[in-house]
Amino acid sequence: MHEMAPPSKIELEQRLGRLHAALIQSGHRYDTAIICNRVNQYYLTGTMQDGLLVLRRDGSVLFFVRKSVRRAGLESPLPIIRPMSSYKDMLNSIPADLGSVFIETGTMTVAILERLKRHFTIDRVHSIEGIIARLRMVKSPYEIALIREAGVRHGALLNQTVPALLRPGISEAQLMTDIYARMVEMGHHGVSRFSMFQMEMVIGQIGFGEASIYPTSFDGPGGMAGLSAAAPSVGSRSRLLHQGDLVFVDVGFGVAGYHSDKTRVYSFGAKPPKEALEMHRACMDVLAQASSMLRPGAIPSEIYQSVMESLPDMLKTNFMGYGEEKVKFIGHGVGLHIDEIPVIAPGFNQPLVENTVIALEPKCGVSGVGMVGVEETFLVSGGSAECLTGGADEIMVVSFD
Repeated sequence: MHEMAPPSKIELEQRLGRLHAALIQSGHRYDTAIICNRVNQYYLTGTMQDGLLVLRRDGSVLFFVRKSVRRAGLESPLPIIRPMSSYKDMLNSIPADLGSVFIETGTMTVAILERLKRHFTIDRVHSIEGIIARLRMVKSPYEIALIREAGVRHGALLNQTVPALLRPGISEAQLMTDIYARMVEMGHHGVSRFSMFQMEMVIGQIGFGEASIYPTSFDGPGGMAGLSAAAPSVGSRSRLLHQGDLVFVDVGFGVAGYHSDKTRVYSFGAKPPKEALEMHRACMDVLAQASSMLRPGAIPSEIYQSVMESLPDMLKTNFMGYGEEKVKFIGHGVGLHIDEIPVIAPGFNQPLVENTVIALEPKCGVSGVGMVGVEETFLVSGGSAECLTGGADEIMVVSFD
């Protein structure tokens, strides 16, 4: 499997330029911006290290790296890498008075901020998360190519590879392990990244039968018990696959940092119950309805409202979750994180723009059976939305002969 090319110097310079312009136009006083989130560091420099990326109002950019300076230099094409052993070393390159500072308030800890204040004066703090999120929301041709490639491999994984891994008596944990191994063989970049605070997940959610509607803190419609209360995001060792089980597989696939998101449901060794089959098909209809509205200028909250108002009766009780575990969205942006903006949900009123990538995931819990439904990743273009992950399918019946 060939390696995908890293972001070019021109690509990174354009991203930094757009961020600088957005900070100038933010409405807040901007003297300095400090980026500590490593995914944002990668987006802006092409490398993620233990360090701080600093932008100044005069347009200067420096990446102060504690470890690894050598790797940062090998990976980033930008001549901005500066070694540091402590924040005090930054004084050799930037003034002690940082003025009005933008930081990632959801990532930078109070401890880091206090250590910075030992050496620097900070007049006031503004959040930069929303500004960067809006920049990352619109994908460049380079980013779209990577997500498109992820989507192709993702479709092959769920349509061809996963069915061949299902066998009587396999545990959820073993299936997740087997799927992960195949994903890496297919070029998966190794992790499924979420911006959700303290979210730990290997590749996604896998559940047999009612395990797929087990309560979970993960902000999604599916569920899983996990290995234990201490590791609730990996499949169970004790839940084994039996004939007639539904198998719910909701995983991300990543190529060179960029993800696609897709869900497939299988029925092992038997046709699915009629109720489950009908609900799954109803979810496919919802996907078609919602994806037809993904176009520049569309309002995410209005798409959500339209879907919910026309929801068929059979889906209303356990749509987007089961019982009290329902979530209030039907889709989300995808990119360097699996959970990005925009979100197809109430309150998201910024119009969609071209070259946004969105995963739609209408799903429904079925009592005594498990989770059904679909998820596909779409590119918002000037015309109709393009599905990048192959398209939704019926529940796949997998023989165990």
